[in-house]
Amino acid sequence: MHPVEIAATLSPWEPGLLALAVYALLVVGLMALLLALCSWLGEGKTGRDKFRPYESGIIPTGVAQLRTPVPFYLVAIFFLIFDVETAFILAWAVAFDLLGWAGWMQIACFIVLLLFGLFYVWQKGGLEWGPAASGASCNDKISC
Repeated sequence: MHPVEIAATLSPWEPGLLALAVYALLVVGLMALLLALCSWLGEGKTGRDKFRPYESGIIPTGVAQLRTPVPFYLVAIFFLIFDVETAFILAWAVAFDLLGWAGWMQIACFIVLLLFGLFYVWQKGGLEWGPAASGASCNDKISC
């Protein structure tokens, strides 16, 4: 049996698809084996403690649904904005030599636009964590 002859009769996609199918079958088989072992070896205890949100031994007190302050959401939004900005700048840095001065001007305008947005939010008080400053109403604050 000559594997070269068999591979020559297959299309370019078939060896890769065959390997993918074998891998998928192995993964599904391993998952089924692990689930069967867990259900066979695991203890089937049921009780009142199993229906609690945490099995830490501490009796839950108070309300579980607490309000999250708005500044936490603002920090998350700022993180996303600057994370996307970082991705764009890194992509520009990789292709810097191909883009030339036109690419440099585009990324400079992009950074300047984001800095204007950052200064606007800073002026409106969106970066303030504490309560509203004395004498200022909460209507002109972003974080209220």
